[in-house]
Amino acid sequence: MLRVGLTGGLASGKSFVGAALAELGCHLIQADELGHQTLLPGGEAYAGAIREFGPGILKQDGTISRRKLAAEVFGKPERLAALNRLVHPPVIRREEELIAGFGAADPGGIVVVEAAILIETGSRKRFQRVILAVCRPEQQVERAMRRDAWSREEALARLARQMPLDEKRKYADHIIDTSGTKEETLDQVRETYNLLRSIPQ
Repeated sequence: MLRVGLTGGLASGKSFVGAALAELGCHLIQADELGHQTLLPGGEAYAGAIREFGPGILKQDGTISRRKLAAEVFGKPERLAALNRLVHPPVIRREEELIAGFGAADPGGIVVVEAAILIETGSRKRFQRVILAVCRPEQQVERAMRRDAWSREEALARLARQMPLDEKRKYADHIIDTSGTKEETLDQVRETYNLLRSIPQ
């Protein structure tokens, strides 16, 4: 089974690309979703997060408020690192279990792991190919404002704390530019998929 990492930056279109690859027949794993699962009651990171950040991150129903937790770590590298230490190991375990399952059922298939900080964490080394979704910074800001109902200042602040897409390019095997129309992006996705299918396994 070919292992492919898919990453990008804030609102750069990686989820759109991931969904398109899944439509073409790839097995898609979304690391962010796995991360959310680890923080649910009973999840591997739930108790540790409450110990680390306090009961103030909880909603009335006992679940962790993602918004409150994000506020605890935004702009605080040491707090973000503490959260990552809780969440990343179980996420990687879950990814590997899913990959093993897909590999057993479809040995000649392609598994795509969509992850926001694939490059920053060094996880890219676990994959045979890395796809990077890119667009112009101004588009990232506009899309994030539309998607998350953020102000321009909030979107710019988030973008400023991420590794620039131009820096990420040097680690990518395939670049998909989502700056144009959806159909133009889908054309690139299909071309990339065909390249991946041609790689001997």
